Order: sequence, then structure tokens, then C-alpha cells
Amino acid sequence: MYPARKAMASLSNSLQLKHGLTSWCPGSSSLTRRLPSSSIRFRSFVVAASSFSNDNREFVIVGGGNAAGYAARTFVEHGMADGKLCIVSKEAYAPYERPALTKGYLFPLDKKPARLPGFHTCVGSGGERQTPEWYKEKGIEMIYEDPVTAIDTEKQTLTTNSGKLLKYGSLIIATGCTASRFPDKIGGNLPGVHYIRDVADANSLISSLAQKVVIVGGGYIGMEVAAAAVAWKLDTSIIFPENQLLQRLFTPSLAQRYEELYKEYGVKFLKGASIKNLEAGPDGRVAAVKLGDGSTVEADMVVIGIGAKPAVSPFEVVGLNNTVGGIQVDGLFRTSVPGIFAVGDVAAFPLKMYDRVARVEHVDHARRSAQHCVKSLLSAQTHTYDYLPYFYSRVFEYEGSPRKVWWQFFGDNVGETVEIGNFDPKIATFWIDSGKLKGVLLESGNAEEFKLLPELARNQPSIDKAKLEKASLVEEALEIAKASLQVVQKA
Repeated sequence: MYPARKAMASLSNSLQLKHGLTSWCPGSSSLTRRLPSSSIRFRSFVVAASSFSNDNREFVIVGGGNAAGYAARTFVEHGMADGKLCIVSKEAYAPYERPALTKGYLFPLDKKPARLPGFHTCVGSGGERQTPEWYKEKGIEMIYEDPVTAIDTEKQTLTTNSGKLLKYGSLIIATGCTASRFPDKIGGNLPGVHYIRDVADANSLISSLAQKVVIVGGGYIGMEVAAAAVAWKLDTSIIFPENQLLQRLFTPSLAQRYEELYKEYGVKFLKGASIKNLEAGPDGRVAAVKLGDGSTVEADMVVIGIGAKPAVSPFEVVGLNNTVGGIQVDGLFRTSVPGIFAVGDVAAFPLKMYDRVARVEHVDHARRSAQHCVKSLLSAQTHTYDYLPYFYSRVFEYEGSPRKVWWQFFGDNVGETVEIGNFDPKIATFWIDSGKLKGVLLESGNAEEFKLLPELARNQPSIDKAKLEKASLVEEALEIAKASLQVVQKA
């Protein structure tokens, strides 16, 4: 297996939806047992005022992404932020809605691209825009561009890259993920090779746009960057080792529909292709992608989108999950060390409704997990996190686009599938296992239809597969599913 494909294969440590969520069923009840109440109370400490670099020490959040922004809002809502909360981030910006980076941020300059401060958290869920000034007004201490490099759990201290020593009472780890990268030896860091994980990455990509764009990876990043490249009228190719787009979620027939749409926009696909290395031109910049069969694809720039890995360093000491990756937590996001929590992409948590442990890389989970964790920490909330897996994508939404694409998926993609619709623009896929509706994906639905999806996925109603297959329209299929749901609700 060539190095790039190894990197893709390693994504099984993350969220694999082809056979449902990557899961691990613990052999003990340690994840669900209720720890002593003292374990969620605020830890006290006595220190000399000048010993540490942070003034706000009662609560510290490490990480400056979506989860940190929503956690901060929850602290404010409980009146526990002012003079008490410190956020330590490796980025130069206050927390922002990260999905924008591969969507609106990449729009051409004449098509109203997204820019900060427009998408600071929590605008993605209809909340207030939390600019740097907002954090100052709320009394929240922000430390920018200074990642944490060490932790001492006994002394309750953190050390940052610049040498700052920080004190915490309760610690929330919200470090998210880092982009999976090609190794140096095959050209992974050549000039003109890009990865997208933060604003700096996106800015670098935009400033380097060139006519021939090769995108490696057929997942979310690949699909969204390709759609943006189309808006710039660039010669765009997508290369991936699988036989279809987004294999961990899409059925082969659904993937084919999206591939055909992308081809109409001029995107070229090289499926089932292995990559040997990236080749540099005379100027040292990437100039081609060499495939396993010896052929080459010319490239002025290459965007690598082969997934991500949880950013656990330097917090390995609090306990990792070696099956799904990330930091192991319970249903209240507590780690094995009292007073330390982990949320968002980096947390391996009990997925209650499917009775297994998972790690979910998605903005919805980042938001919800952060809010649940902080509420549990600050209040008497004791119910465990009960998350319903949710994924979505929105592409071709730039001004003047002939067709916008927006799909949502809820639930678990296990069992048999029923596909209804002609992708004109609607199409729906239903996953049915043992007679129950487990998951549903809908493209181009209206607000009412999208609202129905999580109800179906959470209630998992018994459904007549043969009747569903006879539906000629998406609307008819959704009515059949809705009727099945009403039977469950009346029972």
C-alpha cells in the first residue's frame, strides 16, 4: 500500500460510516458509571499571584475551534466566565465556524466569499458573533498563537510553546484534529502542496491558486474544494484510491449521481488510483502527481484532503482510546483524571443510542459536546450525552451557480438501502436494518423535510421496505416514513 493510501486507511481510527460508526464496546461499565460528585466540582488551588501567566485560572480551555467558542458561550450563560475562564489557542483568531474554510471562504473574490469576522462562533447555529471584543467584554482571557506543549496533572499546570506556565482548576481539552499529511519523502511538503485546517491554510491556498488543480481525496474536503475550484474556472481533477466519492457514507449509485454532476462542471475523476509521489518542477514547486501505474498528472497546485487525526498531544497522560483514536471520556466528557474533560473531534465518547464508543469529526458534535460538558461541569446536569450522528455538505452555493447542492444525513448507514428520486434536484436514500429505519440522507430538501430526518433516525420506526420502494417521488417516500414514525409515537 503506497504511503498516501496508508494515510487514508488510517482514517479507520476516526469515523467510518460504511458499516456504521467505528465502534468499540467496552468490556466494563466504566464509561457509564456515575463517578463521585466531587469529580465534577471545581478543583481548588492556592498559588502565589505572580507564579503563572494567566489571570483567569478557574477554568481553562485548550483549543480555539468551534468547541471552544460554544463552550465559552455556555460559561457566559451560566455567569461563570468573567475573570474565571481562559482560552489557549494555537491560532491567531478568536474561535470561528471552521466548515466555512472549505465552503464560502473559497468562493472567488467577486462572489461574496466568507471572511472573518463574519463567521466567528456562534453564528453557525444562529447565535451571537463572538468577535475578539466579545471575549474582552465577557472577561474571558484569550492567549493566541501559543499552543500547549506540556501538562502536569498533579500540579494542575500547562506549559505553552512560548514558555508560559498556566494554572487551571478545571481543564477542557478541545484541540480538535490535525490534517493527515503526505510524508516529506513523497513530496508532501513541496511548495504548491496544500492542506486545509485553519484560516492560514485557506489563505495560503487562495493566494496560490493556479490553473491546474489536483485534489487528492474523494471525501468532504475533496468534494468541497473541487466545487470551489469550479467557481474559479480552474482545470480540476480529483484522485482517490476508492471506486467512488465519499465511500464511507454514499451508496455507489448515490456517489455516481454526484460524480456526474461534478463532471458536468468539468471536474475530472481518477478513481481507484494509487499515488507514488508528488514531483517537483525546475523551480522546486509541485508540478505533477505520479501514479502507481507510472503515469503522471500535471499539476500547478495540489490540495491534499485525506482526512484528519485527533490532536491528542501533549494530553496522552489523561487516557487514550486506541480503537477509535482520541481521548477517552464518559457520557459527561470526563477523562480518567478528575477535573479534566475533552470535547469535540478529539473526544472518544459513548455513543449512547448505538451502544458503542465513537469519535465524531463534525461541527454539530463539536458544538453539542462542548455545551453538554460545560453544563455538566457548572450545574446539576447528570444525564449522559445522547448524540445522533449528523453530517451535511453544501457546495456550488456561490453567486451565479446554476445549481446549489445541499444534503443532510442523520443516523447510521447500516443495512439495506432504498433510493428514491432522480436527483432533479431531490434524491433520498434510506438505510433499513432488520425492518427498522436506521438512517436517511436527503438532497435538496425543504426546511420541513430536513426537520423530519432526525426524528426518523432517532426513533428508528419499523418501515415497509416494499412500500417504500414503490414510491415514485421523494415527497411520497418521506410521507411513508413519516406515517411509520407516527405509529411509533402513538405506541
